[in-house]
Formats: sequence, C-alpha cells, structure tokens
Amino acid sequence: MLLRLALAIDDKKLETKIAGKLDFLSDLQIKHFGASNTAWQSLVRSCADIFLISDTMIPQPVESGLSILNNLPENPMTIILHGNESSADHARLLAAGADSVIYSGVVFSRLVEVMETVIDSRRQYNLMDRYDRKGRLKPKLSDFISESQQMQIFMEEVHQVVTSDTTLLILGETGVGKEHLAKAIHAESPRSNGPFIAVNTAALPEQLLESELFGHGQGAFTGAIRARRGSFELAHGGTIFLDEIGDMPLHLQTKLLRVLQEYEIVPIGSEEPTWVDVRVIAATNKDLEQEIEQGRFRRDLFYRISVISLTIPPLSSRKEDIPALIRTFISHYRKRIGRDVLGISDDAVMVMTRYAWPGNVRELMNVIERAMLLCRGNIITLKNLPEGILTGGDHENENNISTSGSGRASGDSYPLDTGQNLQDVSLCNQANIMFNVSEWEGKTLPQVRQEVVKEVEKIFIEQVLLKAKGRVGKAATMAGIHPRGLYSKMKQLGIEKERFKK
Repeated sequence: MLLRLALAIDDKKLETKIAGKLDFLSDLQIKHFGASNTAWQSLVRSCADIFLISDTMIPQPVESGLSILNNLPENPMTIILHGNESSADHARLLAAGADSVIYSGVVFSRLVEVMETVIDSRRQYNLMDRYDRKGRLKPKLSDFISESQQMQIFMEEVHQVVTSDTTLLILGETGVGKEHLAKAIHAESPRSNGPFIAVNTAALPEQLLESELFGHGQGAFTGAIRARRGSFELAHGGTIFLDEIGDMPLHLQTKLLRVLQEYEIVPIGSEEPTWVDVRVIAATNKDLEQEIEQGRFRRDLFYRISVISLTIPPLSSRKEDIPALIRTFISHYRKRIGRDVLGISDDAVMVMTRYAWPGNVRELMNVIERAMLLCRGNIITLKNLPEGILTGGDHENENNISTSGSGRASGDSYPLDTGQNLQDVSLCNQANIMFNVSEWEGKTLPQVRQEVVKEVEKIFIEQVLLKAKGRVGKAATMAGIHPRGLYSKMKQLGIEKERFKK
C-alpha cells in the first residue's frame, strides 16, 4: 500500500528539502501542512501513516496532543523535530508517545537516515498488521480440487497466467470460488508480498462505492470530517479484487477505465491525481457482453478487464470432484469446529454426487459444516444431510435409499437391468438406440450419469454449432452459456468448429 507522510514543520525550507530528499520513494505520498493556523486540524484528519512535526505545532499540553495522534485509527508513527537538544525534553516527549525525537539542528543526512528507518519500519508494520487481520495461511492454487478433466483443463489455463501482471476477469456462477481463486493467484504471483484488497462493488451505494474505491479528501462532502484512503491506494504494490463488477455504476466504470489506462486515481474532492501500482482482478456472474448490449456496461472497459478471462466450471459439471472436496472440507472443519468426524458414508456421498448444487462449492461447504455439527458419531450419514439434498437434484429411486446411515461397502457396484424390469420397454429401446446400454453393466449410477451427460452435451453442442454455422459466439448465445465456457466444453469433448462452417 502507499504510505502517507504528513509534514508540519515550522521551517518551510526544511520541509521542502526533506520532501525533495524522500521524493524518490515510489510507495511514499507526501503531504505538506506547513505552519499555518489550521495545520494541526488538517494533520489530524490527513489519514497519514507517519507524522514529522515540529514540537511547536503540537497543542499544549504536549501529552494531550500526542495522545490525539496515537489514538487515530491509522495508529501512525510520530517523529518530533525539537528546537533544543535537552535530553530531559526528549525523554518527556518519548514518554508521552512519540516514536522518535530529533533535534531540528541535527545534520541533515542524519535526519534523512532516521526518516528512512521509520519509513521502512512502517512498511513492515503494515505487512504484519495485514497478516494478523487476515490470517497467515495464504490461499493456494492447490486448494482447487481438479480430479475432473474439465477442472484439470481450467487449472492449466490458470497456471499459464498466474505469473503475469495483466488484468484478469474471472467468470462463473455464484459460489464457485471466484474470490478464493483471485487470492490464490495473488499469493502465487510476483505481487504476493503486497496487499490483496477485495471490494464487492454490488454491496455499497454508489457514492459510498466511489469513496471506497478512490478515497476522499477532508470536507469532500457532508460528513467527510477526515480524509479517507481508497482501496486502490491501499492495494498499491499488490492486487485489488473487484467482485460483481457487472453491477458497477456507469460513471464509476469511466473512472475505473482511467485507472487502468493512466494508473492514476483522483479522490473525491481532489484535483490532484495519485499514481498507483496495482494489478486488477475483476469477477462477475453476469454475461458482460449482454450487459454491453443493454447499455449497462462500457465496451471499452470490458476490453480492458478481459485481456485474460477465466471461467470457473460450476460444481454441477464436475461432479467427479465432489468426493475429494467433501474429504477436504471435513478435514478443514474438523480443525475449525473441533468435531472428531473422520469421514462420510458411501450412500451419503452418492446422494451428494447426484444433487445439482445450485450454490456450487459454497453450498457444499455449508452442507458439510452443518452435517459435522449435527453428527453424533465419527461418520457423516444420510440423516445428517439437509432434506433438500435428499429430495432435490435428479435422484432416482429415492425411496430405496436407506436413511439409517449404514452405507454400502466402498467399491461395490450394482448391476443394471437393461429392460426386463422396466415398465416402459420402449424407453429402454430408445436408450439402446442412443447409448450402448450393455456397457452400463457393473457401473454405478453416478458413473453412468457422467457418461450420459457427456454424450448428451456433445450432441447438443454439435447441434447448436451446426445451426450457428460454426460461429462460437452465436452458438454460445443459443446454448445460454458464455463463449469461453463453450470453447472449454468443445475442447473437453473434442469438437472442432471448422466442421460446422459452411
């Protein structure tokens, strides 16, 4: 993040000289307050990390003045320039809460040396403070379970872009883990030592969102008693994650475009731009191209943020990952909530694999946490699952599922009768026409379902590509999915668009 240094020195030449000497530091923003009558009030409201202030500028008694500075939300560091070399006076100021006291007549190089030491110390403080608040365990790309082919292809794409510094757009349904992916990319990027700042652009009213992103100056609007840093400034040297960017108001989209083009922000109430070094990762569950057609999203901004786009597959399309995800979440919540749950029954896994998971991975995590809290033994069973999981989704033969929680032996499979016991024999004949039903012998329902869904998806995609004459964008619109999602499906299923061009 950018560091703010506030100077309030009764010697204007010295103040200018100090600022000039430190101006080379790219992560330092210097504010001058001089020795005016309003300097103290402006200083207190400046939102600074470091104060360099003459002792004459501090209201008396000095202990009260320093107490005001030390109790500011930013927890700033204070350096006092004192007019004499009295060790007793210096000790009194240090005891009152000053971080350092320097005689104003000291050799200038010594003053600069002290300033550089304090600035470096503040950098380390900000870094440690961020880790203490957010937790020391960083998200990793390995957190993303990828036993399914679709997820493996997706993670290959992620690994190709993780070390770049370009803007990213993450697409996907609600709950697939867009913010977690953004954090993992940041943690494994060259910016990993910098801050990660997340902003949900849909969660704040328009004026508050502008202040949240770009900051504001003192008195910029009614109620702006103190200056406020924006998220872009806080993310300096790191990554800013803009969630739900499809909901950003149009006039703020214009300001965001300027940041991406000029690497400058202008806080509300200010005309002075501030340079920021930030990587932008945006995310949305909306079709931005459709939003552009509806006039709700700027086309030029879309081109800027979608230099590289990543579409996280929904959980419903990668159900092979569900058992591994369940094991991972059980291990996670075992430590977090202190329940000695060791695993889950096979019939519970089967039911959860059949479920559609409209809330994706977030919903799965919620279900596992709930099940562990309700579990009275050390194995999660069907009776620990919500009713919606047992009755929802695309279950067949639900009445034959035991709720006792005993489960079947791992590795057991049930042979499939290919028609003798079916009431509607014609339905079986239709299945034999589309699929090689004899190959289903000895397979479980989830295995058969996966094969059938894959074949049906291939037939459907080939049909829309044929109607669209090989134009992927048009075919994606007909299919109701994002073009990049269609490309991913085509790659997974071995479909080439050239076959359908006329």
